[in-house]
Amino acid sequence: MITINPIRWGKQYKSLEYQDVIHFENGESIAKIGQVNGSMVQMDIRKADNARKALRSIPTTELLARCKKAAYLFEHETLPVGDGQQTVDDFIHQQSASTGLPEHMCRNNMQKNCFVLSNIDKILDALTRGLDLDIFSRGYGEEGRNVTVSFQCQTPVLGAVLPNNSPGVHTLWLPAVPLQVGLVLKPGSQEPWTPYRMISAYIEAGIPAEAFCLYPGGHDVGSTLMAKCQRSMIFGSAQTVAQYAGNPRVQAHGPGFSKILIGDDIVDSWEDYLDMMVESVLSNSGRSCINCSGIWASRHTEAIAEALAAKMGSIDVTSPTDPKSALAAFTNPQMAKGTWGMVQQDLAESGVTDMTASYGERLIERERCAYLRPMVLHADSPSRGVAMKEYMFPFVSVVKCPQKEMIKSIGSTLVGTALTGDEAWIDELTNATHIDRLNIGPIPTSRLNWLQPHEGNLIDFLFRSRAYQLAPLKVAEKV
Repeated sequence: MITINPIRWGKQYKSLEYQDVIHFENGESIAKIGQVNGSMVQMDIRKADNARKALRSIPTTELLARCKKAAYLFEHETLPVGDGQQTVDDFIHQQSASTGLPEHMCRNNMQKNCFVLSNIDKILDALTRGLDLDIFSRGYGEEGRNVTVSFQCQTPVLGAVLPNNSPGVHTLWLPAVPLQVGLVLKPGSQEPWTPYRMISAYIEAGIPAEAFCLYPGGHDVGSTLMAKCQRSMIFGSAQTVAQYAGNPRVQAHGPGFSKILIGDDIVDSWEDYLDMMVESVLSNSGRSCINCSGIWASRHTEAIAEALAAKMGSIDVTSPTDPKSALAAFTNPQMAKGTWGMVQQDLAESGVTDMTASYGERLIERERCAYLRPMVLHADSPSRGVAMKEYMFPFVSVVKCPQKEMIKSIGSTLVGTALTGDEAWIDELTNATHIDRLNIGPIPTSRLNWLQPHEGNLIDFLFRSRAYQLAPLKVAEKV
């Protein structure tokens, strides 16, 4: 068992209070993690400018090289974490044991984070539309066309209140460092592993330690971080997203309500796309906002739902060390029971059918955890409440809806995959402001192109474009 301390501008801090990180199956303590309070965050944030100064002291080309080195260290090497040394296998075992994710999913998420950091130069080149990163460091520069462009950094640090459900979300804050913006992070109580290991990799790669803070603690830590950082991210429920709607200082990431829309020109060939639908629903045990929660079509919806149920309904709980394990545990069994209760309410509505009912019990309870096996529901109309639901396990509703009514009926959609060649409908989908990421063609909702922004461009969030003009001064000659 290791002891993990808070990090205050690169220095470990010995807390007065520690919280155990518990193994979800046997209840044993995996680690002790030191706690801080909001007052400490409020006091430390006064030194935030030093984080950006330390990063700006390193040329952007060198910073990119060190980030790539950090990516390699993160994925392949033993790193100092807390009072111990953490191997890659230690990281995978610890993360799986505290989050309930199967180990192969933990490894996949690790590789995802590494991929982003390894290709950070290409990703930033795409997000900045090819601008020289020195422009963001200096604040101004030449874009071409004899025009000076200026980007003013809006914060010396990016704050983030991190979740427990999926380690893949950490890709969203990784690009801050090569943009010379420090990090102030509140790690999830069950998933401190990725932020601690990543910060360790950054420091081992030669990035200044004083650019980083890690503050494990209670809700007051998160609320203080959000209030005091000029730019911050938070991950949570739909209520969390609504709370910060319209706040330019906060990027709130919540449920995705991602969907697959099947056009009338393609729907008669729906069987050709069944595996793509299954991947969209099942990958990462359905825990991600990019997992598909709704499949919409004008006809054949009962057949589609039956086929999906046949593919996923028999999937059962296996050991987290099983390389084919498809289901993650709810480490809090009450959360699984509560979710199951909400699903049962959905099923009580007229016009909603559980297509997985014949494949055995869905709620699997264990002594210290619980599981929910995949569910496929059919809704005979978009007016059914389940059409707008998303849950943190492999869950999808197949909704019957005329094509002409789909766009106005689907509601907020993070990822929309449209199976259609109808150019007029593609144009309508392209102009639908409530669809964030749009895929035209058989692209699983769970597959991202990292050269494109995810839920907003981080560049636009951290920097403000402004007018900036330069003219030579007339210098009086000395007599």
